Amino acid sequence: MFKCVFVVVFVFVLCVSLFSVFFVLDNSLKNGFSGITYLGVSFCGDNVAEAKLLVDRVKDYTNVFVLQSGPISHNETATGEICDYAVSQGLSLIVYFGWFAPDQPWRYPWIQNATQKYEDKFLGVYYYDEPGGSQIDYDWTSYFNGVYNNLESGGDNSLYQNISDSIKGYLNGTIRDYDAEANIFTNHLQNHVDLNLLRKDNITTFVSDYALYWWDYLGGYDVVFTQLGWNNSAIQEIDLIKGAAHLQSKEWGAIATWKYSNEPYLGNGEEIYNQLLLAYKAGAKYLIIFDYPTIDGNPYGVLTDEHFEALQTLWVDINNPAAKRLTKPEAVLVLPKNYGGSLRHAKDRVWLWGPDENSQQIWGIT
Repeated sequence: MFKCVFVVVFVFVLCVSLFSVFFVLDNSLKNGFSGITYLGVSFCGDNVAEAKLLVDRVKDYTNVFVLQSGPISHNETATGEICDYAVSQGLSLIVYFGWFAPDQPWRYPWIQNATQKYEDKFLGVYYYDEPGGSQIDYDWTSYFNGVYNNLESGGDNSLYQNISDSIKGYLNGTIRDYDAEANIFTNHLQNHVDLNLLRKDNITTFVSDYALYWWDYLGGYDVVFTQLGWNNSAIQEIDLIKGAAHLQSKEWGAIATWKYSNEPYLGNGEEIYNQLLLAYKAGAKYLIIFDYPTIDGNPYGVLTDEHFEALQTLWVDINNPAAKRLTKPEAVLVLPKNYGGSLRHAKDRVWLWGPDENSQQIWGIT
């Protein structure tokens, strides 16, 4: 998945509600919980036959197909064939493009055509991946050391003198400008030429992330999927995304992703079911399972019978008119302005720095 490296972002208001979620009591947000919920899988394979096989397996108990394949995104013919087939089987579409690379000039015209060809079945474009997570986990020390060393050994001594103190401050943590980092991250997304093309044509933009949801939205994304996996707290991730989305009147979703860094990668069917059901009850509009990579001997990537059974059960449950959709909030946590942490643990980064004087207290409260 594409990792976008740039300086960065996070949380003005974070809503934490234990087994529930933040719920803003105005009519627009109350009405926002009505309407269709999309349940589906993301295809990350590299050929048309496997994509069609997956469509056939899930078409009776899902209603969206996420074409999230890097290799396929470089092949116009394959992209069109897979999308045609998924729509012919009654599924809606979200199509991934890492970025509009100059050597792939067909991508944006294809998207424009897709809005006409597939009409309301074309939900939008999954553009980039994990902008917030990339910011939090990037090796900024090596980056700034490289800049520092290049300037120190270069010929422009005046430039080196002007910014050397700032670079040293970034490296040792004595300079922390959270507002500047938030502005840089947000402005990058707001002014991104490709994202602005999509906005100009009112094409819904999707991304998945595991940190800094607030600024993903503030940067202009319409829908963010929180990633549920890696033994992180599903409750906390759902609360983070729900607070960010609803305070900005945005839609959100959840994508069940890796629990392990090797086979079987995903959690078992029961775990996936419970995570996505929790997200559904919290008000998620999109519920997705991340299907990557391909395990030898499995034509369905990493998905097994128990995952398909979990999808079937969830499909029945979320279409049950008697199903309880929402729970009441129990608490709200308001963080310092522009506090760019992902809150995975007490020593997690804030923006590109290590923990600060508030980190331990915030972690304890959370």
